[in-house]
Amino acid sequence: MTRGTSHRAILLVLDSFGIGAGPDAARFADEGSDTLGHITAACARGECDGPDRAGPLALPNLARLGLFHAHHAATSTWAEGVTPFAEVIGAWGHAAEVSSGKDTPSGHWEIAGVPVRFEWGYFRDEQVSFPPELLAALVREAGLPGVLGDCHASGTEIIARLGEEHLATGKPIVYTSGDSVFQIAAHEEAFGLERLYALCETARRLLEPYNIGRVIARPFVGEKATGGDAAGFTRTANRRDYSVEPPSPTLLQRLHDDGGEVVAIGKIADIYAHCGVSRTVKASGHDALMDATLAALEATEGHALVMTNFVDFDTLHGHRRDVAGYAAALEAFDARLPELLARLGDDDLLILTADHGCDPSWSGTDHTREQVPVLALGGGLAPGPLGARETFADIGQSLAEWLGLPPFADGTSFLEPDATGAP
Repeated sequence: MTRGTSHRAILLVLDSFGIGAGPDAARFADEGSDTLGHITAACARGECDGPDRAGPLALPNLARLGLFHAHHAATSTWAEGVTPFAEVIGAWGHAAEVSSGKDTPSGHWEIAGVPVRFEWGYFRDEQVSFPPELLAALVREAGLPGVLGDCHASGTEIIARLGEEHLATGKPIVYTSGDSVFQIAAHEEAFGLERLYALCETARRLLEPYNIGRVIARPFVGEKATGGDAAGFTRTANRRDYSVEPPSPTLLQRLHDDGGEVVAIGKIADIYAHCGVSRTVKASGHDALMDATLAALEATEGHALVMTNFVDFDTLHGHRRDVAGYAAALEAFDARLPELLARLGDDDLLILTADHGCDPSWSGTDHTREQVPVLALGGGLAPGPLGARETFADIGQSLAEWLGLPPFADGTSFLEPDATGAP
């Protein structure tokens, strides 16, 4: 195969944008979950009408890439209130996850060719969630007066509930969820941002025996909660994730080691523990993330990967079970897509996908075990179905082929035989 040294890949992860329950969803108590389907249904019923949007969900550009065809293939039903295009310009499919969890690192690593076969550690108890010896060691080594929280919680809810006590006592707020995660919230000014980061690094080390996937720094500002919610406290853009390294080289590492350029936008670098990243671009908010993606396309040429995570779908709307907000965010993202499509060249392959679901109509606040869309444009692909992909790793395998890299052990490429210039 001719090496793809002139080829470029653009990989956009719409964080949590599932399109129907995965084949093993019942194992996660997520049977019937459907992030896209339940959003479209709520919009069709008028439940998402408001100052930001109204009426049926309008995603014309994603629809042209085959989004609703992919959803129909995944669920055997057409999304409510949506009239799909008779013809699409993209290649479309749906992928199931084979990794053991429905968390962010597992989904992203599998997308990049490395499924998570092992079991993460979890803190299952919803109250008094953490081992006392772990918290005692954290308090001792970091010189803390103690900690608050120690439970499963939504980040905004626990800041509203404990933010004032945190300011009064200097105790950071520690909490978890259904994911393999240890989160620490602290006031960016009163506690100190660098002190929070150092605390998370200490926690990362102490958590090694527990096999926890991520420690997340959750800085916030403000003086007090207002009206029973977190309106007086605001989480800042200085979140930082401390992930363990992937168990084997991902697409990012392979491309970087092959002399290619990897531009990681948003929280991508943190998710991959900065392994295989040439350049990190931080941005807050979907518009800023799209702007950074467009700028990266202007600054990169061949043998490159530009990868962006659009996190607000998950953190601002999925976990908060905000159906109307999710719908508005999807429509805003869709409106920016033509700018990206206009910048694609003959040597570009664009793939849009997701790392898991987070159905905003579902119970609780956790992720949902769902299939994800695989929408591709370029790479010699003809418009039409890519079929049911048995693993997210098909994406990594396809990108490896496009970029002229050796194949992964997992995944099957969906590129046409001659898409990479092979004889």
